[in-house]
Amino acid sequence: MGASPRIVVVDYHKGNLSSVVRGLSRAGAQAVATDDPDKIRQADGIVLPGVGSFFDAISFMRASGQDAAITEAIAGGAGTPFLGICLGQQLLFDCGDEGVPAEAPLAEVAAPRGGGLAPGTVFAEGGTRWVRGLGVLKGSCTLLPARRLKIPHVGWDQVHLTEQGRACPLLAGFDEGANVYFTHSYAVAEDADAQDVAAHTFYARAIPSVIWHGNIFGCQFHPEKSSAHGAGILRNFTSICQGAIA
Repeated sequence: MGASPRIVVVDYHKGNLSSVVRGLSRAGAQAVATDDPDKIRQADGIVLPGVGSFFDAISFMRASGQDAAITEAIAGGAGTPFLGICLGQQLLFDCGDEGVPAEAPLAEVAAPRGGGLAPGTVFAEGGTRWVRGLGVLKGSCTLLPARRLKIPHVGWDQVHLTEQGRACPLLAGFDEGANVYFTHSYAVAEDADAQDVAAHTFYARAIPSVIWHGNIFGCQFHPEKSSAHGAGILRNFTSICQGAIA
């Protein structure tokens, strides 16, 4: 086995990333947090963590050049392995409506979900103000419905694998129905491509709790806070990155 993979945790200046870095280091990676787009491009693996709101995060990433660094690095299906955590998973998708300012100017829309617009661009569709995400995966991110369950969704909950999920390398050794730790109010909506959903969690609605598209992975929950099952996911991601450079 060669050198440990160099995995960067993207720092978009919204919170403490030390627990993710520590979890990856324990999994055998050379892990470091950085806000430098060049270091993101050069990494063997990229982790986009879950801190802040959709609008604030994508706005900083656009202004700093992190958005282009990520999309360039992971492009093509055989690009750099990528793991999005919580908000980091959501940002992979076309758009979200979290934290969009009412006064933000609106761009003209030529395609559904803001297709063709740059990340961080605000637009209106279906009576809602949206901000464009990275646009790597198809779908939107919306607030969980507050009916009989408390929002935000905080605590341990079950993950149920889809047919795709049973073949997902990120979930190797993961037990069907295992409990992991969530803390969020928004999630990927029902318009995500079913082929990209590796697992669901049911809370207020069906939440895509793990996504998988080639070299791109995401978890709505926090593996760095999810005990043995979360540690297993970080080990699997480290192994995926190791395999990509072998």
